[in-house]
Amino acid sequence: MNRIIALGFFDGVHLGHRQLLARTRAMADETGACACAITFDRSPGKGGTLTGLNDRVRLLKTVGGMDEVLVLPFDEGLMHTPWDVFADHLLRRFGAVGLVCGWDYRFGDRAAGTPELLQDYCLARGVPCEIIPALALDGQLVSSTLLKQLVAAGDMAAAARFYGHPHTLSGTVVTGQGLGHRLGFPTANLLPEAGLLLPKNGVYAVRGTVDGASYPGVCNVGTRPTVHGSGVRVETWLADFSGDLYGRPLIVDFYEYLRPERKFDSLEELKTEIFRNQQQAQAYFEQHVT
Repeated sequence: MNRIIALGFFDGVHLGHRQLLARTRAMADETGACACAITFDRSPGKGGTLTGLNDRVRLLKTVGGMDEVLVLPFDEGLMHTPWDVFADHLLRRFGAVGLVCGWDYRFGDRAAGTPELLQDYCLARGVPCEIIPALALDGQLVSSTLLKQLVAAGDMAAAARFYGHPHTLSGTVVTGQGLGHRLGFPTANLLPEAGLLLPKNGVYAVRGTVDGASYPGVCNVGTRPTVHGSGVRVETWLADFSGDLYGRPLIVDFYEYLRPERKFDSLEELKTEIFRNQQQAQAYFEQHVT
């Protein structure tokens, strides 16, 4: 299979990535090749990631327009592969008839490979290789580093501007304490993927997607101090959803930070506040999201 391949880790699939992916899509359409992105099963860098692997693959296809996403294991063998050997694999093993990378792309053993080296390597073999320049918005470089700062601060509106889409996470709904059912607002519990950078603890206006249908709701990220919870959980209440979510996949898109997480004096006080937060979320979506 002939492929035009977009190269990168694509954490968050933000606007900078999207201009790279758009060029990949255009080259694929021009040549009749498959538009493909290559990413890794874990981050080549240090620190948490904005998106887990499943969300990254989903966004590369739905937002980035890729036909295919190849996930490579970032293991010792790959880490120590010389840059030119990796470039050869792209052409021979993966059928690349064109490559697209960002201005700051680094690859190969000791990150010795640069966009310029890759471009020269490809052009010597008659394969086009395009380097996409940096993208600035509001005077700031669009980057995963910037987005990590915004997400960690709970600034979902600013994050969405640099992403080009809401901050998102997904997973399979797991069994919780059942407290939400008893209080009248059953919550869907997600266990965050290891190494995932979560929004700062607090309550957010969100939309949850189940089986392709989207529902407004509120989401608490935190330790649930009122009920003496342990460990960070992501708990979402979808106001207009009825049914059993246990064991089903759920996508949560974050739109607005509503309040910090806090300990309430009683469960009744907690219940009242959650309904108030749902009204805040509903008002937000009526005003800002069509």
